[in-house]
Amino acid sequence: MSVHISAKKGDIAKVVLQPGDPLRAKYIAENFLQNPRLISQTRGIYYYTGEYQGKTISVGASGMGIPSIGIYSYELFTEYEVDTIIRIGTCGAYSTDLQLFDILNVENAASESTYAQYAWEMEEELMPHQGNAFQVINETAKDLSLKTIATNIHTSDIFYRKNPAVPEIAEKHHCLAVEMEAFALFANARHLGKNAATILTVSDIIPTGEFISADERQNALNVMIKLALESAIKL
Repeated sequence: MSVHISAKKGDIAKVVLQPGDPLRAKYIAENFLQNPRLISQTRGIYYYTGEYQGKTISVGASGMGIPSIGIYSYELFTEYEVDTIIRIGTCGAYSTDLQLFDILNVENAASESTYAQYAWEMEEELMPHQGNAFQVINETAKDLSLKTIATNIHTSDIFYRKNPAVPEIAEKHHCLAVEMEAFALFANARHLGKNAATILTVSDIIPTGEFISADERQNALNVMIKLALESAIKL
């Protein structure tokens, strides 16, 4: 049991899928895992463990933003000896080169955040994925005949901002989309020698204002969830 996760030692699998939303973790457990068990609900953040094609897998939420995923991923890696975390989430596209429903496999996350600097004395503003999960996801996507786009993304601390222009850091590192968590996950994994990947579904096209409706969103995310689970059984 950690400070923020009430599961017992041994209750959490070596591979964890980590959406941001606790209700999405619940949805995944109830619709994709066999024999799912609720193992933690501290602060309303649900964690489940079950089986997928015979492999034990856990799924649990990260919450929103760098501080939140920084806490949960660190405790999963250190207190529960998790080897791999695959973040699964949505993102907003900075560029019309992307389309709604596109699936991104994140190569690097760029951020203005000081998280890695003050937590682990890492000065870089561009943080790469860690371990072999990224490549496994690429290979699994090919096996499933799914198109994924390998790209850099911007991990921002800001959801609403006054200036609508693409932030300078995103331009600098050719980031096609923005989300709020991957940078901290990658930094924690790098510090601890763990595996970390991020798969994102494009839910919004920022320049045009297009977005996936609530009804469309769940079906769209099912494709990403299946890709993450099929990748997880190989890790």
